[in-house]
Amino acid sequence: MKLFIKYMVSLRCKMIVAAELKRMELRHAVLDLGMVELLDPITDNQREELRAHLLLSGLVLMDNKKSILIDKIKNVIIEMIHYSDELPRVNFSEHISKALGYDYTYLANLFSEVKGVTIQQFIIIHKIERVKELLLYDELNLTEISYKMQYSSVAHLSSQFKKITGLTPSFYKKLKHKRKHNLEDI
Repeated sequence: MKLFIKYMVSLRCKMIVAAELKRMELRHAVLDLGMVELLDPITDNQREELRAHLLLSGLVLMDNKKSILIDKIKNVIIEMIHYSDELPRVNFSEHISKALGYDYTYLANLFSEVKGVTIQQFIIIHKIERVKELLLYDELNLTEISYKMQYSSVAHLSSQFKKITGLTPSFYKKLKHKRKHNLEDI
């Protein structure tokens, strides 16, 4: 039996869910971002108990099929951008469609209808968040980050970064160094 969990987007969330399943003595075969596959069926009472305990950690057990599909789209995007070493070399639309087994146009229309933003806008926002992380790690220069995140050029990355954050990547990086120096003065 598969259960879908909203806001389960990090390793910490997976640990919370795993601990809750263990506490309730619910065995699982798969525990992935946004989803857990149980080995045994659960009762309505167990489901409600799990729902209540997950909610205490900000996680939501989902029932609505549209919400589940939206969450799956988000998880594919988040995993693709934040948790894989390299972005897929195919179009994001192809990757998402293949991963979920639905026509991309259907997914895009549903996502826009429910979330109020396009899948493309959601991807750009998450790519910029990942760029911010990479800038803070200070391991790659902007050209390497641009290549890693599949931007056509540093100028294109910089333009999108400024559009989303209001800052240039180099200014954002300087802010990090400024905060670090301020913390050392304390």
